[in-house]
Order: sequence, then structure tokens, then C-alpha cells
Amino acid sequence: MGNQESQHDLIRKVNMYLDNELSKEAERELLMEIKQNPVYFELLNKEQSFREFIKSKVHRRKVSPALIQSIKEKIRINPI
Repeated sequence: MGNQESQHDLIRKVNMYLDNELSKEAERELLMEIKQNPVYFELLNKEQSFREFIKSKVHRRKVSPALIQSIKEKIRINPI
């Protein structure tokens, strides 16, 4: 079970690193771990590639100003 927890912790750290959520110290520690372990390095590369793929293939549709205004008006309505 400890190994599985370690994997989950690594995945969490990699995601935080890619989202720029790690402190500088935690980032340095993670990068040192990744440099020392080819499996960790491969995990980071796969996650980076996946994120780049998603960014390049998923296109967000523009929302009309009318829809934005409609949502804002509905939010302002006070419930009874």
C-alpha cells in the first residue's frame, strides 16, 4: 500500500508542478527526484505531452455577450 501511496503522491506533485502550484523548494525537490528516476521522468513527459495535446486539439467556443449578461442577471435575482 505504501508504494501505491507514493505513486499517488508523485502524480499529485507532478500535477502541481505543471500547474505552477509548488513552492520553489518543493519544485526543486521534485525535479531532483525526477532526474534520479527515469520512471518519474517518463511520467512527467507523458503528462506534459497529454496537456499539450489537449491544448492543441480542444477549441473553446466563444460565448456571446448576451449569454454572459443573461447569466449575470440571473445571479443577481434574490431568492425569496
